[in-house]
Amino acid sequence: MQYCLLKFQFFKKMLTTANNKYPFFDLLEIIPDADISIRSFKPLRPVKAGNIIPDFTLSTEYTRWQHFYNGAPTHGPILLKQLLSRPLVISFYSRHWKQNGLDQLKQLNAAQNEIKANGGNLLIIAAEKGDEQLAKYAWENGVSLNFYYDNHNELAKKFRVYSEEDPTWNRFSGIDENVPLLATYVIDTSKQLVYDHIDRDFLGTFSVQNILSAVYESALILNSRKSA
Repeated sequence: MQYCLLKFQFFKKMLTTANNKYPFFDLLEIIPDADISIRSFKPLRPVKAGNIIPDFTLSTEYTRWQHFYNGAPTHGPILLKQLLSRPLVISFYSRHWKQNGLDQLKQLNAAQNEIKANGGNLLIIAAEKGDEQLAKYAWENGVSLNFYYDNHNELAKKFRVYSEEDPTWNRFSGIDENVPLLATYVIDTSKQLVYDHIDRDFLGTFSVQNILSAVYESALILNSRKSA
C-alpha cells in the first residue's frame, strides 16, 4: 500500500514538472496578424518588336534632360519635335548595372553617328538623376549622348522592363536595387517598335548592325510616305 502511494506521488510530481515546463496551450489564443500582406508576383514581360506604345511621351521639363558632348555637359533647348520626327533608338540605363551598363553606353556612343546617318536619333533613358559615375565616365570616354531622366520609372513600366512585382534582384546577382532591365528599342514615328533587345546574359549579344538596319528601314518607309 505504501509502495502504491509513493508511486502515485512520483507520477504526480512528474506531471506537475511537465506542466510547468510545457504550459498548456490553447489554439483559441492564437491571434491572426492582419498586417501581413501577400504580394502578387507578375513576371516581367518586356514589349517586343511589333508592339505599339501609344502613350509614349517625353517631358520638356528642363530638369529631366542631361546632355554630353565629347564628355562635357552641355546646355541648350530641348528639340523634342525634331527628336521624335525620326526613328528613335532608346536604351534604358542604370548605374546599378555597373560595367555592363557602361559597356552598353560605349557601344551606343560609338554607333551614334551611324544612327544619325541612317536617319535616326538616339536617346538614353536613365533611371537615376545626377549620376556622378555617369558624368565621370562621360568625361573620361568623350561621350556625346542625350539622357532623359525617367522619373518613377514611368517609361520603363510602359515598356515593361521594370516592375515592383518582379524586382530586378530576383533575376540578377549583384543587383541590390530594383532597376529597369538593360533594354534597347527602335521606335518609329508612329510609336511602333521595330527592334528590341534585352541584355539578359551579358554575353555580347548586343548587335549594333541590327539597330542600324531597323533605323534605316524605318527611315526609308517614313521618307516614302512623305514623298507619296
